[in-house]
Amino acid sequence: MTQELREKYHRPIRSFVLRTGRLTPSQQNALDNYWKDYGIDFSEKLLDFDAIFGNDAPITLEIGFGNGESLLKQAIDNPERNFLGIEVHTPGVGLLIAGAQKAGISNLRVIRHDAIEVLDKQIPENTLDRVQLFFPDPWHKKRHNKRRILQDDFVESIRKHLCIGGHFHMATDWENYAEHMLNNMQQQAHFFNVAGEEHFVSPKDLRPETKFERRGLKLGHGVWDMVYERKD
Repeated sequence: MTQELREKYHRPIRSFVLRTGRLTPSQQNALDNYWKDYGIDFSEKLLDFDAIFGNDAPITLEIGFGNGESLLKQAIDNPERNFLGIEVHTPGVGLLIAGAQKAGISNLRVIRHDAIEVLDKQIPENTLDRVQLFFPDPWHKKRHNKRRILQDDFVESIRKHLCIGGHFHMATDWENYAEHMLNNMQQQAHFFNVAGEEHFVSPKDLRPETKFERRGLKLGHGVWDMVYERKD
């Protein structure tokens, strides 16, 4: 078998589809002129968060921030915390950087890359205070469930990178995925559900409501949030 064929048949399963999208002039301008202020290039070198942010404030990591609306609001409202967002879709990255620059905040950074690889290669262990996974691709067809990001290996990676006592906050608007999350996390010996076993939490005061979420609620969709704490 050639190297090309080996790579074709041994590619890792991706939890996302890399959709192309046209950049607006504002998004392109943000990427061209402010990436140096807010962007972190992917590499296989561990990050020094104290040097990046200029302080040792607790760090919230959001995986797959979409258009960045929720993450930007959190960073603006919580200047005493640092925020790192990971997203593969360039328009969302550009939109978030444009918003951060307009708001004049300095406690936000973004990485445009696959979160699995970023966690594995760039994030030092035991450094994150909070990890957020809001509305990941649900892969609702049964044959596609294996592509859901929430799998045992991923949870173990989150555990290693969270500080003891740190929180893993998930949200989904697919009930089947919420059940999958609960069932998976219930088997994780190093986490406990802060709301009690098999219980959800109210998102109020935990995260901003997103435009996507508001649209879904108007259509009668449910939303399920759950928070797990690393206990050891």
